[in-house]
Amino acid sequence: MTPNLLVEVAYFVAAVLFIIGLKSMSSPVTARRGIIWAGVGMLVATLATFATPGMHNFLLMILAIVIGGGVAWWSGRVVKMTDMPQMVAIYNGMGGGAAAAIAAVEFARGTFHSEVAVALAVLGALIGAVSFAGSCVAFAKLQGLMNKAFRLPAQNVVNIALAAATVVIGVAIVLIGKPTAAHIITFFILSLALGVIVTLPIGGADMPVVISLFNAFTGLAVGFEGYVLGIPALIIAGIVVGAAGTLLTQLMAKAMNRPITNILFQPISGAAQEGGGTIEGSMKELSALDAASMMRYAQKVIIVPGYGMAVAGAQHKVWEMAQLLEAEGVDVSFAIHPVAGRMPGHMNVLLAEAGVPYDKIFDLEEINAEFPLADVALVIGANDVVNPVARTDKSSPIYGMPILDVDKAQNVIVVKRGKGAGYSGIENALFYQDNCRMLYGSAQQAVASVVQHVKEMG
Repeated sequence: MTPNLLVEVAYFVAAVLFIIGLKSMSSPVTARRGIIWAGVGMLVATLATFATPGMHNFLLMILAIVIGGGVAWWSGRVVKMTDMPQMVAIYNGMGGGAAAAIAAVEFARGTFHSEVAVALAVLGALIGAVSFAGSCVAFAKLQGLMNKAFRLPAQNVVNIALAAATVVIGVAIVLIGKPTAAHIITFFILSLALGVIVTLPIGGADMPVVISLFNAFTGLAVGFEGYVLGIPALIIAGIVVGAAGTLLTQLMAKAMNRPITNILFQPISGAAQEGGGTIEGSMKELSALDAASMMRYAQKVIIVPGYGMAVAGAQHKVWEMAQLLEAEGVDVSFAIHPVAGRMPGHMNVLLAEAGVPYDKIFDLEEINAEFPLADVALVIGANDVVNPVARTDKSSPIYGMPILDVDKAQNVIVVKRGKGAGYSGIENALFYQDNCRMLYGSAQQAVASVVQHVKEMG
């Protein structure tokens, strides 16, 4: 077997492993196995790259792997589970940035093997740069380094003008074939600026969809640059990730009943509280002892986790409480909305980390019919995904969004740090309903108090 054929076979094996790994990641039960398969595929692809005839700059390649691998290992060890959304966002961005950097190097060389390669290099560079810049903004917002929403005057006009200018320069690069440094620099400045400007006004309510969208962008950019470099494994891996990210983005946008164009050009931000009618009634508080009594003597309890649980790191206490209730004969289950938290699957990851069995975690379609049968629905730090105005108030920014039917339970307990409107700025009508009671405090503290009282009752 010739060296070239051996490398091609290795790339094919790596591509197959990527696909198997991605398929396995679609289920929590097989996700860990999928990560291992994909990791082995990446190792095979890396070794094949080193074995490619004519390859050089081995020292720089090894140095890049050591630095990148070291940073990834360190961040994986020290980053808290509550900070996982911003780490995912920045990792997405790094992939897009790498694709854009590949295109920049190829532009500087000017040795494309076809006109199609030039066009795909431009497209990959544009998508990758937008993904990189947008993901950096998303990271800054999730990390609390930037206001959660900032909208420019005539925001959409600026978006369109900037996108048009970027496309014009990109087309010019394709037509020229061998662009000048001025063309390349201008193109990348405009692409990066587009990513920043488009992401700036997007608030927390839309952030999970945006992170998923940038993931799709990164995959597509990598796939396009794989064609430019002539590496089939990179093409397959990039396109598969791009397709998976696109599908996930569509599913999440559907879960919010909002098209992607609305999320990008009419995002829900803190200003959203201006929409919707006036909510009548008042919030009614209860003690941790009362909450413990209601759940201890209930037959069925449904727990709805949200970002408040993640911020407090309360998932372990929540699972401890659930186990205590189950020991007393209470039927306990968990309800997850597709866009709960700050990234796709955020709540699932936290509950899995706490040891909650997968068969106790249900998505919106599976659990909604159970809420009218529940004695108690316990909401821990969730807001928009349980807001009943999504069904009733056409003037609300979230009208039409499928929600968890928490308000239909016999009793609702909401764990909340204060009386604010939540991350997106939309007032929640659930909190004012007659069957709802508020348990104020951080999720960690509030649930710990409930746990203590349940133990005393046992």
